[in-house]
Order: sequence, then structure tokens, then C-alpha cells
Amino acid sequence: MASYVLSYVVVSVFLIISQNVMAQNSVADIVTPDFFNSIINQAGPECVGKNFYTRDAFLNALNFYPQFGQIGSADDSKREIAAFFAHVTHETGSFCSIEEKDGAIQDYCDESKTEYPCGAGKLYFGRGPLQLTWNYNYGAAGRANEFDGLNEPERVANDVVLSFKTALWFWMTNVRPVVTQGFGATIRAINSGECNGGRPDTVQSRIGFYTDYCSRFGIATNDNISC
Repeated sequence: MASYVLSYVVVSVFLIISQNVMAQNSVADIVTPDFFNSIINQAGPECVGKNFYTRDAFLNALNFYPQFGQIGSADDSKREIAAFFAHVTHETGSFCSIEEKDGAIQDYCDESKTEYPCGAGKLYFGRGPLQLTWNYNYGAAGRANEFDGLNEPERVANDVVLSFKTALWFWMTNVRPVVTQGFGATIRAINSGECNGGRPDTVQSRIGFYTDYCSRFGIATNDNISC
């Protein structure tokens, strides 16, 4: 009996690992070097992000979030990947920016979030692929990814794998729940202030990237692409 139980556990662990590897491979098959480089190559040589963000770092971070790009049908999964990279492209200026431009002007400390007290002298402006912002996001992202987000927010701009991990954490926590409602819902989840006429230019920028990436992946955008 003990031998049978041990064999069952070994097989179960193998299946879980295999599923995770398959999940990463399927995303890697879509996010090819050509696709990733087509984004980053738009950044000029003066862009700090050009020498920071890499496809390998993204795939490394993906090991910790194997359910990303695995939702519904194959086309739905591709739409999620297209949506993620559309927002990343917009937020970073085609992987040009690591940190929010002029971000230090505001500390983004919400003291009402007592669970995530702001560290002395620490600034929680946008950093990384999705420009992680606010103390409560840094705190929660730190807990999920085993770093001190409240006292070491700078790590998101210094460790490229961690940078992608925090972006994937934000996506899976805040955006994944609405991703099947259409691209417009993902815009609202990331920056609701842009919607309802708030920033029509940025909304159109995000939609433009999403439409382009869906086309490259050979899929339709589906409905509700604007918020």
C-alpha cells in the first residue's frame, strides 16, 4: 500500500510539473523572440528599458504564474497574451521605460491602507512592465513574490525577473478576473481614470496595440475592446 501511495504521489507531481511546463511552452510559442523583439526594437538606443527587459526574464517569471495565457479556448488564451503585451507596450513605451517619468513627484502612499504602511522615505511610483504603483500594490506584490515591497520598492526597477513577476502578479490578481469580458474591461482594471472620456488618446493607444497583436496571432479581437 505504501508503495502504491508513493507511486501515486510521484505521478501526480510529475503531471503537475508537466502541465506547468506545457503552459509555459505554449505561451513561449506565441511570445516568440521575433514578437518580443518587435516591441523592444521600437525603443531608441537611449531607452534604459532596452537593456533591461528580456524575453528570457519574462519566461523565467512565467514559471511562477503558469496559468497566465491559459484561459478558455486557444483563441481566448492568445487574446489574454495580446492584451497583456498591449498594456505593457503602452505603459513602458515599447519597453523604453523602467520607471514612471517624473514619478518621484508623487510618493503614491495611501495611508488609509494600514495593512501596507509606507516605508520612511520610500516612493511607490510606477515601475516595471505594468508600472506597479501605490504602497498597497507593492506590499501585496512583495508578499506574493517573497520580497519586501514596502521597504524595497526599488527592486522592481533593478531585478528584471522580479519586475516581470510583479507585473504578472498584478495581472493575475486584478486583470485576469475580467479578461474574458473584453479588452475594454482590462483597460478599466488597469487605469479606470482613462475610461468614460477621461483619456481617449491613451485608450486608443492601448486598443491599437491590442488590435495589432491579435492580428499577428491570427485571432479576432472580439467585442468590447473599448472601456
